[in-house]
Amino acid sequence: MAITKIHPIKSTLNLAISYIINGEKTDEQILVSTHKCHQETAHTQFLRTRNDAGTNGTVLARHLIQSFLPGEASPEMAHQIGLELCKKILKDEYEYVLSTHIDKGHIHNHIIFNNVNMVTGKCYQSNKRSYHQIRYQSDKLCKENNLSVIDEFYESYKKKYKTNGKSWYENEQSKKGTSWKSRLQFDIDRLIKHSNDWEEFLKKMAELGYEIKHGKHIAFKPKDKQRFTRAKTIGEDYTEERLKERLTENQSIKAPPVKKRIGNVINMNTNAKVKESRGYEYWAIKHNLNTMAESVVFIREHGINSVKQLDEYIKKSAEERQALQDKIKEIDKDMQLLSDTMEQIHAVKKYRAYYKEYKANPSDKAFFEEYKAQITLYENALSELKKSYSKLPNSKDILAELDKLQEEKNTLMQEYSSSKSTMNELYKIRKNYRIYMGNEMER
Repeated sequence: MAITKIHPIKSTLNLAISYIINGEKTDEQILVSTHKCHQETAHTQFLRTRNDAGTNGTVLARHLIQSFLPGEASPEMAHQIGLELCKKILKDEYEYVLSTHIDKGHIHNHIIFNNVNMVTGKCYQSNKRSYHQIRYQSDKLCKENNLSVIDEFYESYKKKYKTNGKSWYENEQSKKGTSWKSRLQFDIDRLIKHSNDWEEFLKKMAELGYEIKHGKHIAFKPKDKQRFTRAKTIGEDYTEERLKERLTENQSIKAPPVKKRIGNVINMNTNAKVKESRGYEYWAIKHNLNTMAESVVFIREHGINSVKQLDEYIKKSAEERQALQDKIKEIDKDMQLLSDTMEQIHAVKKYRAYYKEYKANPSDKAFFEEYKAQITLYENALSELKKSYSKLPNSKDILAELDKLQEEKNTLMQEYSSSKSTMNELYKIRKNYRIYMGNEMER
């Protein structure tokens, strides 16, 4: 599985080249190749080509890194793939130095090439299009050499849904729906939908009890936690840039008016202050009348005209809340199955090369013993997939289905949270009726 990264070199070009051709890293420079330059004087040759072309840009060269999965490619294979990649993307028009490092757990290529094309005199255009071309050619070469390639949809899935990096406690709490990071995600989703702009969103988050830290990445901390958490760690949809985009998308959605919460009726028979103070008793009577008036208005808004209807409404609402909870649990189960499928697809793609090599040479006991774990993972994953699919599923489709379920779950959680608030008010009103009507009957 080759991973590619590219970045510009704007200074100390000679030091960068010296680093990648280090003999301790390249088997005494056996794994070093060059094109139209010599490794010891490449930096001066790059600058000469640059001066001849009359280029004044700040970028001197580009540094491309191509990393391979541990144990998957030999140093010689990795170096040959690096040479072929250079031929594909540079087309013999750029000077370059290629080295293969073998001093770490994973073999990787370093390619430093001149930013100036020695044929046209133009600068290399590094952008998304050129990077995708590098990725495409690198993946193609890996496939041709029976090496696994990166699945961009699996990488996106990992960022959004995989729990790697969380503590055991965080994982367990997340399964129960009580993870504070899950709460943070839910609170952000809820307030984003009910805020008109960035400032209003931040204000509401603060009012909800979150401390906010601004910097390169916005971070939040509940009052009961010791450390801040960057919102972007929840998923790609929670970077500051993306949150602001979501606010813009939701500008047409207005926050619902906040209703005054129903108070509690004071029990005139058991409250000590009522017995001790005539003034407090007078105030309590007035308070109870106002509270009951508010309670009546609240239940009338819900189409309730009697205590009996109130009881029926509470029962029905409790059943609806339970139904919402059941739906959320079902979605969680479906998402877990899809997550398992995504991991199985990844295992099949990742370890297919080991399995093919084993099948091509079944008598090679040493190879089997060395890669027994990888071969077993491949066979188990493929076996599980065959139980539900006639052919290998598309990871793009699995990710799309996960996103769809997550959106559905977020909507249900919004409904569940809203119904909980209403239920709390209804329970309070029912209690008020019991206390107030009991007092009225005793008076």
